[in-house]
Amino acid sequence: MKFICMVCAWLLALTAQAACLGDPQASKTYSFDVVPQYTASKIYSTWAPVLQRVGKEAGLCFDLRVAANIPDFEQVLLRGDAQFAFVNPYHAVLAFQKKKYAPLLADGRELLTGILVIRKDSGIASVEALKGKTVAFPAPNAFAASLLIRAELARKHVDIQPVFVKNHSNVYRAVIAGDMKAGGGVNNTLNSEAPEIQDKLMVLYETQAYSPHPVVTHPSIPSELRAKFLKAMLSLTQDAEGQKLLDGININQPKAVNYAQHYKVLESLKLEKFLVLSNP
Repeated sequence: MKFICMVCAWLLALTAQAACLGDPQASKTYSFDVVPQYTASKIYSTWAPVLQRVGKEAGLCFDLRVAANIPDFEQVLLRGDAQFAFVNPYHAVLAFQKKKYAPLLADGRELLTGILVIRKDSGIASVEALKGKTVAFPAPNAFAASLLIRAELARKHVDIQPVFVKNHSNVYRAVIAGDMKAGGGVNNTLNSEAPEIQDKLMVLYETQAYSPHPVVTHPSIPSELRAKFLKAMLSLTQDAEGQKLLDGININQPKAVNYAQHYKVLESLKLEKFLVLSNP
């Protein structure tokens, strides 16, 4: 029995070490949840090396977690189960209102816009031509790619049939395949797609620009730990390898952000009627 317990302890230690991105000597592992705009493989391949380097520099250990879809991610966030999280701007509003998550950093180079894309050869010339058509969106509560676009189409009295296809990559491919007449996305995810994807699509409509996706932290995260993480992220801009890591996660030029200055303005958009939330 003692031997079995020793083996179990050894396996648990190996599992914990494997889950640690960053400093394996850190006294605690912090969860880091990323909104699944892309496939899980792409998120792991871009975020894991960032957290590995940032964690080592800051003396922190992270467990990168990717939910199966955006609604599942929202459940984790709005229950307060995420310690660090990369969220869309309206998630930042909901997380602040419900659990007092605090925005920490976001990209300072490019603002976020919602876009409606169509096939270049579709012959569609205006959003009015989408009345009654099927339009793909990543998820009901994706901010610029879904909430914002659906709200603006409603204001224009353009009634559509929304179909939710889990992530931005699926949206673009569904439009190219002809399964959907149009699709909602955002400027930076389209720009991250392969040239052969971008070349087949055209932006039909673009929304106003807003502060982009932030990293937010649970209120239990101490200010000194937030400061260490921020400093380590900012340091990535100092060398070519670090800048390449930042480009991979669409935080090309990280800057400090806060709720009052950068995200509170989204409350005035009155997007509540378009939200689809389960009880966390």
